[in-house]
Amino acid sequence: MTLEDYRDIAEPGDIRAIEHMAKRLRGRTMLHVNSTAMGGGVAELLQRMIPLIKELGIDVRWSVMKGTKSFFETTKRLHNALQGKALPLTKKMWEVYESVNRKNAERIDLDADCVFIHDPQPALFIYSKRRGVWIWRCHIDISTPDKVTWFFLKNHIEKYDACVFSVSHFAQAVAIPQFMIPPSIDPLSEKNIELSDEEVRDVFERFNIPMDKPILLQVSRFDPFKDPLGVIDAYRMVRKYHDCRLILAGGTATDDPEGERVLKEVQEKAEGDPDIHILLLPPFSDREINALQRGATIVLQKSTREGFGLVVAEALWKKKPVIGGAVGGIPLQIIDGVTGFLVHSVEGAVYRIRQLLENPDQARIMGETAREHVRRNFLITRHIKNYLAMWIAMEHRDEKVIYV
Repeated sequence: MTLEDYRDIAEPGDIRAIEHMAKRLRGRTMLHVNSTAMGGGVAELLQRMIPLIKELGIDVRWSVMKGTKSFFETTKRLHNALQGKALPLTKKMWEVYESVNRKNAERIDLDADCVFIHDPQPALFIYSKRRGVWIWRCHIDISTPDKVTWFFLKNHIEKYDACVFSVSHFAQAVAIPQFMIPPSIDPLSEKNIELSDEEVRDVFERFNIPMDKPILLQVSRFDPFKDPLGVIDAYRMVRKYHDCRLILAGGTATDDPEGERVLKEVQEKAEGDPDIHILLLPPFSDREINALQRGATIVLQKSTREGFGLVVAEALWKKKPVIGGAVGGIPLQIIDGVTGFLVHSVEGAVYRIRQLLENPDQARIMGETAREHVRRNFLITRHIKNYLAMWIAMEHRDEKVIYV
């Protein structure tokens, strides 16, 4: 894909801004570092964004850190602590975290004009020999972190030139510039392109899921914060009034050791119900996810904690009303009562599911409004524009502005 392919989809102003800034940055170098090459939203964003940035004439690279089982267990605990779970790391865990960061920083070529370090896993790369602009990109909700954990990490984050959060209320008080940049979807990716009705039906047949009744769908990693058990509870309450099916589709990521445990809990809770379909999808199941979202009647994202929940924008792009937890970045995507509904409990989800099942015209109008909301705010072109603008702004942050 090239930028030209997006010209008839994206906001015209975004395309013009990208072209203008790319002229200034052509030939410069950019590096992104994260902890996994597949599974999870960060890897997916980078897979789509890197080729487009490279096509602009910017020499962009993406490196993935390597870690041991104990490292990823530590960073998962770190992740949960930053999202408010009171599980501070032990001294031994901090030692593992620091050691793996140091070894990876020595292995990876970190020389670039602009370096994005994504999330806490590689945050200690900042102590490497470096040049250019270094930016810490936080994709998770750290609005109410475990105070001990955040105090430790904050000391390292403040060594960066700037930090980026997805939503304003995620931000913490730090002594460096902060930028608010929501993530995005690629409308031309396998996960979001238009599919024929026949292909959608073929995917459902392949998974042995009949399309003979309304379908509720949640696509997410098997993570306790995505509340898949609560989704099953909501479905069972809705079933008292409406005959429907539930699909819980997701995968695991190499940096998330909790996934298998949560998947087992979900399977046990759903056991014996032929209308609950648990799908463990392998990496690169984008087209299958696309079809599942297009075949669903209502899409759920009942998270109790969330970084951004980009799967919401994916479903909205396909003109589906989405019922989501009022947490993280979901309220930016779901305009309550307009593009979907925000809920705070299982009972709230049940009420809104019933409302949409009983009012298909409302669901249709919501879906059409939802797609335009995503087009204006959550496409990859807007995201690239924001990154390039931040890079230029940080390089010129010390220049004096003279007003005339």
